[in-house]
Amino acid sequence: MKGKFITIEGPDGAGKTTQVKKIYEYLTSRGRKVLVTREPGGTALGEKLREVLLSLAGESPVPEAEALIYAASRAQLIKNVISPALLRGTYVLCDRFVDSSLAYQGWARGLGIEEILGINRWFIGELWPDLTILLDIDPEVSLKRLERARDRLEKETLEFHKRVREGFLKVREIFPERIVAVDASRSPEEVFDRISAYIRKML
Repeated sequence: MKGKFITIEGPDGAGKTTQVKKIYEYLTSRGRKVLVTREPGGTALGEKLREVLLSLAGESPVPEAEALIYAASRAQLIKNVISPALLRGTYVLCDRFVDSSLAYQGWARGLGIEEILGINRWFIGELWPDLTILLDIDPEVSLKRLERARDRLEKETLEFHKRVREGFLKVREIFPERIVAVDASRSPEEVFDRISAYIRKML
C-alpha cells in the first residue's frame, strides 16, 4: 500500500511547527504510521545545506544559488527519505516542500515561478503532495509571533514577507486541486479543526 504525502506551507510565524505536531498526533491516533521531516533538511546532507541557506554568518547565496541549494536538499530528501517511506505505506508529513521555493525564490525573489518549477520537476517527477495545507496569515501578524529573527530569511524586510504571501496565494491558484488555505490568524485549536476536516476527506 502506498502512503500519503502531506505538506505544510506558509510564512514564518504562521504556526507550522504546532500544526505538524497536531497532525502527527491525529494520524497516529488513527493507526497510521507517520514520518515527519522538513525542508530544507531531513537528511545529513540536507541539514548541512540548511545551515548554508539560513545562517546569519558568512556570505549569503545569490537568489539563483539559493534556489539551486534548496532544490539540491529537496532532491536528496525525496530520493533517500520521502519516496522509500511512501512505498512502505508510511504517511509522510513535511514542513515545507517545493511550494516554498515557488513562493520565496520564484515570486518574492523574482526568479519566476515557472522557472523554479522547471528545475524541480526534473527530479520530483510524479511525487507531488496528496495534500498541501497553506497556513495563510498577514505577515505583520505572523512576524510579531517570532520572538526574534533567528535566521536569514526571517530577517528579511516586511515588504519581502508580503511578497512571499502573495507568492503562496499565486501558487495556490496554480495547484487548486491539492493546496487548501487555512486562516492561520485564529487559535491553534481552530486552525487544526479546519486542517483535520481536510485530512479526514483524504483518509
